[in-house]
Amino acid sequence: MLSRHIQPMRRFFLGVTLLILGCALFASASATLLLEEPYGKLGFFTATGHAAVYLSGVCADTPLVLRRCAPGETGIVLARYNGVAGYDWIAIPLIPYLYAVERPEDVPLFADAKMVTFLRDRYRRKYLESIAPDGKNGDTPGGNWYELVGTSYDRAVYGFEIDTTPKQDAALIRKLNAEPNESHFHTVSNNCADFAKDVINFYYPRSLHRSVVADAGITTPKQMAKMIAKFGARHPEIHSSRLVIAQVPGSMPRSTPVHGVVESFFKSKKYIVPSAIASPIFAGCVAAVYVGSGAGHFEPSRDAMVYVVGSDPEPPLGREDHRAFQEELKHLLAGAYPESSGQHVDKAWEKLQSKAIYDFDAQGRPVLRMQVGENLVEIGASADNVLNGNGSPQLVRQLLEARLESELRHKSPVGLTEAEIERDWRLLQQTMPPQSTADGDSRFAAHSTQRSESIRGDRP
Repeated sequence: MLSRHIQPMRRFFLGVTLLILGCALFASASATLLLEEPYGKLGFFTATGHAAVYLSGVCADTPLVLRRCAPGETGIVLARYNGVAGYDWIAIPLIPYLYAVERPEDVPLFADAKMVTFLRDRYRRKYLESIAPDGKNGDTPGGNWYELVGTSYDRAVYGFEIDTTPKQDAALIRKLNAEPNESHFHTVSNNCADFAKDVINFYYPRSLHRSVVADAGITTPKQMAKMIAKFGARHPEIHSSRLVIAQVPGSMPRSTPVHGVVESFFKSKKYIVPSAIASPIFAGCVAAVYVGSGAGHFEPSRDAMVYVVGSDPEPPLGREDHRAFQEELKHLLAGAYPESSGQHVDKAWEKLQSKAIYDFDAQGRPVLRMQVGENLVEIGASADNVLNGNGSPQLVRQLLEARLESELRHKSPVGLTEAEIERDWRLLQQTMPPQSTADGDSRFAAHSTQRSESIRGDRP
């Protein structure tokens, strides 16, 4: 009697298992070209930025050995670097590549150079010793290995995603694992954008190509982004989308817009002005190429959703909402620091944080240890633990105010979402006196209600 019930149950569970395996086999995957803004001002070649490829269905046993992703894994970023242990490409999981931490909840609220160095070196010591081993005295080595992790501290990133298949992923894995991984990097003919082009063209042959006119035949990240956006528009049957990954708020220098070769030359006064004086004809030709090629018309952030670490992408914050949040923060800071009107709280916090000792709490989340009088206090450095330390509410409040000011300072809201601003605001409210909290909550709630009503009014 019992066996008659067991057999149907076995058949049922076998069917469910086969269904799950079948779904996994045909599950969607994607390849995302990452267009990364330049930072530093060494010359017009640096203004072209960096290119990499994020593969959602490809993971890695080591930075040099690829495999299919297991359930729950988020893929890797593949890129070519100059002078990193002699390898042509290196694979890094997505979250470490962007933030130099392993979990979304560990991303710091406010990053400075000292914290970024600390996070990068900790990740290197844990996972990248074979690629970037310790120096002679066990110290942090020099070189370009730092580009492997924490790219979002240095710059904003734009993603151009197209669908792929597990079959295509498996073929790429076999190809890259079988070929010699030896660097032949060359700025002009074999750079990071050439590698990204080759990876995307492996999935969709001849979809990307360099521009002889706009980039003098050099493969550039912006040209690759422009080509993949055009490819997606020409092939609506292949799902495509755009993302923007904001630079982490803090005191790290902000990255600058990405350009092509001719565009970089044309928009750089230190190159185009002397050229115009020395040879007006040459300068005129550069201008004609720039205008004729439409090099400056491509806007990477157009129609882009915003990447939210640990969550689904969200629409960008609207300009009116951005201005409203700016005014609210200005009002709050003016009331809290009337004697410091016109000064930036993030600059004051930057000085305090620069003296902190960086460490991790029992859950592995980053913390700041700061000397306050005779006491060493601990402040959580991420949104997940910022309220858990033993530092005074005033110190925690300064951190959150610095975060919000850094987020909202710029005129353009590109890379911002309402959800993240609201989260930061709510955290700030929890550090304030009850009356201030009540006043701030009421104004904040009124703004959120108005925005919600506006959104509902726009819907059919």
